[in-house]
Amino acid sequence: MTNIISSSSISPLICFFVFFWLGHGGAQGIQHSAAAINGADKIRSQFLHLLRTRRSPQVPLTVEPSKPVRHPLFQQVPTPTFSEAMESCPKADIKNLKERLKEENFYLHTEAGEQGRLPVLILSLKDSKQKRRPAVVFLHTTNKNKEWVRPLLEAYASREYIAIAIDSRYHGERAHNLTTYRDALVSSWIKGDTMPFLFDTVWDLIKLADYLTQRKDIDPKRIGITGESLGGMHAWFAAFVDTRYAVAAPIIGVQGFRWAIDNDKWQARVDSIKAVFEEARVDLGKSAIDKEVVKKVWDRIAPGLASIFDSPYSIPAIAPRPLLILNGADDPRCPLDGIKTPTKRARKAYAKAHSSNNFKLIVQPGIGHEMTSLMVKEASDWMDRFLKQ
Repeated sequence: MTNIISSSSISPLICFFVFFWLGHGGAQGIQHSAAAINGADKIRSQFLHLLRTRRSPQVPLTVEPSKPVRHPLFQQVPTPTFSEAMESCPKADIKNLKERLKEENFYLHTEAGEQGRLPVLILSLKDSKQKRRPAVVFLHTTNKNKEWVRPLLEAYASREYIAIAIDSRYHGERAHNLTTYRDALVSSWIKGDTMPFLFDTVWDLIKLADYLTQRKDIDPKRIGITGESLGGMHAWFAAFVDTRYAVAAPIIGVQGFRWAIDNDKWQARVDSIKAVFEEARVDLGKSAIDKEVVKKVWDRIAPGLASIFDSPYSIPAIAPRPLLILNGADDPRCPLDGIKTPTKRARKAYAKAHSSNNFKLIVQPGIGHEMTSLMVKEASDWMDRFLKQ
């Protein structure tokens, strides 16, 4: 049975964005002066407009029940089996925890088409006495899936959270083979009709917020979001565009895309999804991938990622909501020098909002592109600090 979510689930903030852009684009649209919205609202409006330009036909937000995934698809060889960092997540001392967990599996229809079918996994305690609990969304890294983050879901659920995970676009149940994500990136370069790197999943996270804020067991004002690597970037952009994500803790995700191009530090990030850059190199008649190729790829598959929506602009826009950035000191994909400007601007934005304590950057010495137990613990403490009040 499929359940339709009421249109009232769309927040007033998102409704404002849609109204602004639909009105602004039509001949009879209402003209908004620059003074009508502040800088953060303006950039959020621009980003939402971008998301809407590459959407398939809209459908009612509906919930379709599904079954647990017994053999989740990983787009990497060998298949990962264990994460010490995730297993270390603080957990309440509850006997027979797994038996006391309620598991929900369903698809949330976020738009028409195969990729508009968002797989969702939710864990919570069956016998909680809290009427409305805080919720945290967990986002997996490249080539993994929502089942991979289950240790985090179980740990947070044991501590009276509603714990949610999704498969990002072209991953998990939204993938068919080991090259689904890679092929989608290449197709995006060729056709320019989708945004599989980051932005399409951010659209899903907006729709997920529509759903979560309507649940009777979730406090709509206490929803957090976190993720690792690709998931950290998803968490960053979801928190930027949708203020219903009240607390954010992106792990090894925040970086400066334009800074990397300008300073010739793009290689590690490019190598993580190299196929699309190789396709572009050939199309552009280049003998090797260079900064021109990198810029053109970002502009094509994720417009604005290396310009108006890059971290120096989108990270400060999260203020004054609590934001914890967790990075490794030696991470080649997220070089520390590349986030100096966004963190400086963020501190200024939080100070201006009288919320300096709501922003924190933690850099772990000697760590590359790796989520550690320390990062998991710090993210957990951050969520407790702001969602358990």
